Amino acid sequence: MAGDNERKDRLPADRKSSAVEAFLSQVRAMPAVRPASGRGRLIFALDATASREATWDRACRLQAEMFETTAALGGLDVQLVFYRGFDECKASRWLGTAAALHRAMHGVFCVGGETQIARVLTHALKEARAEKVNALVFVGDAMEERVDELGRLAGELGLLGVPVFVFHEGGDETAGRAFRQIAKLSGGAYCPFDAASAEQLRQLLGAVAAYAAGGRPALALYGQRVGGAALLLAGAVGGAKK
Repeated sequence: MAGDNERKDRLPADRKSSAVEAFLSQVRAMPAVRPASGRGRLIFALDATASREATWDRACRLQAEMFETTAALGGLDVQLVFYRGFDECKASRWLGTAAALHRAMHGVFCVGGETQIARVLTHALKEARAEKVNALVFVGDAMEERVDELGRLAGELGLLGVPVFVFHEGGDETAGRAFRQIAKLSGGAYCPFDAASAEQLRQLLGAVAAYAAGGRPALALYGQRVGGAALLLAGAVGGAKK
């Protein structure tokens, strides 16, 4: 029936809209970020196990937005963190340009193995205790660890003022539950995405970077320039209490 076909056509868009709205509602409740200097520090962490190969290539193309959006704010330093195999979790030096991060990412290839999210969170805690980290972005599709341990680490990041923005690819329910807890306990936000929403992910990565580097005013300007999901995010955060 035509009515049934119309409803089916609307469902994917409806799901994406709901996911973005849920992400915005979480960010709306976050406190204002006011970095001591104009240069933000953001940890960009990705799962580099075998199932992530296509997404890793996508992330390589999208990451430049994080630098571009903060150039007028004094810039952004990003540290790449990834895990792969069965006992490999590595972090780059702090990188100040999109080209440097692009080179670092292109030097990595995906290898099968188990998730090591706890090691990512532990590393972020170490970095934040040494010098302020404004945000942690994590992109992944699976979780094979103890949820209680991940929750404890996420809570410690929250106490240090490091929100975790979790971008979840795929529909794994176990991972989704854990990722929501990590975002909630750290004071961050959770958002699912898929291959069809790469543009949306690019905008949201840029929005997180702007928020980390310059707080709500920077996010508002970015939202006005880019529009789309970023504009919605800017409106949501701009309406929160300061």
